[in-house]
Amino acid sequence: MIEHKQHSTSTNDDARDVRYDHFDAIWAEQQSAGRGQRGHTWHSREGENLTFSVVLKPHFLPIHEQFLLSEIVALALVETLGKYSIECRIKWTNDIYAGDKKIVGVLIEHALSCERIERTIVGVGINVNQPTFPEDLPNPTSMFIEQGRDFDREEVLRSFLDALRGWYDILERGDKERVQSSYRKLMYHLDKPHTYYYPSGEGFTATIRGVRPSGELLLEHTDGIVREYAFKEVEFKIVRS
Repeated sequence: MIEHKQHSTSTNDDARDVRYDHFDAIWAEQQSAGRGQRGHTWHSREGENLTFSVVLKPHFLPIHEQFLLSEIVALALVETLGKYSIECRIKWTNDIYAGDKKIVGVLIEHALSCERIERTIVGVGINVNQPTFPEDLPNPTSMFIEQGRDFDREEVLRSFLDALRGWYDILERGDKERVQSSYRKLMYHLDKPHTYYYPSGEGFTATIRGVRPSGELLLEHTDGIVREYAFKEVEFKIVRS
């Protein structure tokens, strides 16, 4: 079921309502309090893009493996955009980049019960038909900018839901290795040196070597030692050219 509404404070907040079941989607044309990772807000012009949330009930998945859900969401997004001839990569943890520009943002929230995941809300913002963005955004792009044409937004949404179901089925069947290896191959800047930043603002050069099943980023420092970093322990910034 896809519920399409004109206004919402946040579709992730809406999706907490128990009336929404597994794989239900809530799509809003405008969110007054849409949010992204690290406390950022999500900019989206009304009627031009896709801002929606999907409810999942992955009761089969242990809490310590919850990052696998982030991986299948990212893989489904890359697959979806690929259908429209837009080649993308996954910027850890789950932002989607076309070249060096961000085309999708994702915010995933979990409700936990004992050692299992009771409910997962997958919030997604896809830049679809927006032709321009505010100057203060560092590196945005859209499907329109990449391809030079408008897209049917509901078709894009349904394509994503189909791709997500496919990857979800793979995960539910227990093929975690396929999920993890597919995610790694699509990581943005894999095996390439880049400058990373600690929360203090201190920068360092390192190379992505992969990601743990639990979600920690594996970075090889210039001294040859591979260290792992959880979300918010390190930031990968893209400098606007």
